[in-house]
Amino acid sequence: MTEVERAFDLLSGKMLGWFRQLIVMLPNLVVAAVLLAITLIGARIVRRLVRRVLPRVSASDTLNNLLTTMLYIFTLLVGTFFVLTVLNLDKTVTSLLAGVGIIGLALGFAFQDIAANFISGVIIAVQRPFNVGDVIETDKFFGTIERISLRTLNIRQTTGELVIMPNRKVFENPLINFTQQTMRRVDLECGVAYNSDLELVQQVVKQAVSAIPELVPERPLEVMFTAFAESAITFQVRFWVPYRRQFDYVSARSEAIIRIKRAFDDNDISIPFPIRTLHLHPEATAMLAPALEAKRSDGN
Repeated sequence: MTEVERAFDLLSGKMLGWFRQLIVMLPNLVVAAVLLAITLIGARIVRRLVRRVLPRVSASDTLNNLLTTMLYIFTLLVGTFFVLTVLNLDKTVTSLLAGVGIIGLALGFAFQDIAANFISGVIIAVQRPFNVGDVIETDKFFGTIERISLRTLNIRQTTGELVIMPNRKVFENPLINFTQQTMRRVDLECGVAYNSDLELVQQVVKQAVSAIPELVPERPLEVMFTAFAESAITFQVRFWVPYRRQFDYVSARSEAIIRIKRAFDDNDISIPFPIRTLHLHPEATAMLAPALEAKRSDGN
């Protein structure tokens, strides 16, 4: 028998063995194909049901999409496990799971920042400390939330810039949500001359600010003197306004300044400028005397 005949016999034997094994496994293959089809159909049904049910429980679209995707993948994995079991590939499943575990551990170390942002995004989606459209301040950024994803938060600043901030930064840093309350207090600092009648100043300021139409009537208007400053007696005006957007706060503050200035002018109440007194050494005075005299002569 030649080498070609031996190779042909070996190949035909292998092919015959595979064919016999295929005949033996044919029922299992049919069952596995049916299970695979059922798995695909069942995963789609699960996804549709979850999409209908979750919005009734959770209002977070981001969290709902995440849970829907996780349940869909979980259904596929369970069905695939049964398919491989029918095909007598249990050891293959164990090896795959071990490999996935090792790969997942390696990826966890390599992309730990991405994982931290993802986990922070999930926690934010569950706790919902803010929503799209809220005005917030965090990590020195102030603006309106435009988009919330599982990895980043988009903040549109009042000056127009779009800040894309990782969720981990938002989760770890203090955050102020200005929209969570329907009103906000305006604190306005001012000062009057030392020779002013403070009771009159207090009365004039209250009358001027109370005429602002946007004030919250349930919150009292306060005018409190705070300190004896270098050039003035300072006071603080505190009042509350409805807050839906940043313009409400800025507009009310500007209107209060205009009304207080007009009221002070009508009642001869002065807001003093800072005053500085300079004491010069006699030698410096002597050196500056010719220049000052020349200045006076030019003025005359």
